[in-house]
Amino acid sequence: MGNFSFISALFVALCWAGAARAYFITIDAHSDECFHDRVTSGTKMGLIFEVAEGGFLDIDVTITGPDGNVIYRGERESSGKNSFIAHMDGVYRYCFSNKMSTMTPKIVLFSMDIGDAPKDEDPKTEEDHQIKLEEMIQQLSAGLTAVKHEQEYMEVRERIHRSINDNTNSRVVMWAFFEALVLVAMTLGQIYYLKRFFEVRRVV
Repeated sequence: MGNFSFISALFVALCWAGAARAYFITIDAHSDECFHDRVTSGTKMGLIFEVAEGGFLDIDVTITGPDGNVIYRGERESSGKNSFIAHMDGVYRYCFSNKMSTMTPKIVLFSMDIGDAPKDEDPKTEEDHQIKLEEMIQQLSAGLTAVKHEQEYMEVRERIHRSINDNTNSRVVMWAFFEALVLVAMTLGQIYYLKRFFEVRRVV
């Protein structure tokens, strides 16, 4: 539960980010969670995910198109990112499965970036330059959004790994302290035993 406090704080920060569609979900053992977006053909989509807490920090991921074909499938992954272009109009589903776990729930951070739908071009000689300029601006905006999401993704990974390292370090320190106490107790016991063994007893 130590990780949950900073995870909650980070979730609030991501909500204030506005454009970043980042979510935290809890997936119970032997269950899965699916989400969907309806997009048009040619739209660029990108899924970024990270297992923040639970078990071995692994999850199964599946992205399915409107026609039922699997676009991406990953098993027991801790994190990843996958970008693709919608090949047809319809609903695209992305599912996170924790069915491999016997009792441990998983907390997953994910974001689905969806670009602007492509526009039907009706080129006119006088408007060609303006259309191209708008397209360049849209591409630049999408690139900046992707960079922003990548920074948030790396920040989450850094905080998760730092929390794991801190917890591991504290356990190592406690175990070393316990071993030192045991060693001191054994040393004192041996000294006492040897002193009694070599003690010269006088008969009165």
